[in-house]
Amino acid sequence: MASILLVEDNDLNRDMLSRRLTRAGHVVTMAVDGLEAVTRTAAERPDLVLMDLSLPGIDGWEATRRIRATPDGRTLPIIALTAHAMLGERERALDAGCDDFDTKPVDLPRLLGKIDVLLARPR
Repeated sequence: MASILLVEDNDLNRDMLSRRLTRAGHVVTMAVDGLEAVTRTAAERPDLVLMDLSLPGIDGWEATRRIRATPDGRTLPIIALTAHAMLGERERALDAGCDDFDTKPVDLPRLLGKIDVLLARPR
């Protein structure tokens, strides 16, 4: 069972995905914007972050860069989530410091597979 910080500004998406992750055995905490993601990551030290990229205020790319700039954040697994599957989005997310990338709507088995791979990786 892993602790996952779900960063998502859309109430419906946040509720749906958090329930599905909880049913899969994870402990889920949530943040609604990039600043809250950075703050919660430092305070709660989750095992993994699911980062929406299109967030109000500090977007997911900047929040990821800020998390990566902290000692604990350097090796923290971060998966970017976005509804925008445009060419270059994956590369942009990886360049910002994300370990992996997935699109919305979320294919839960695929996402859980990515989570398992990153959690099994030595930190």
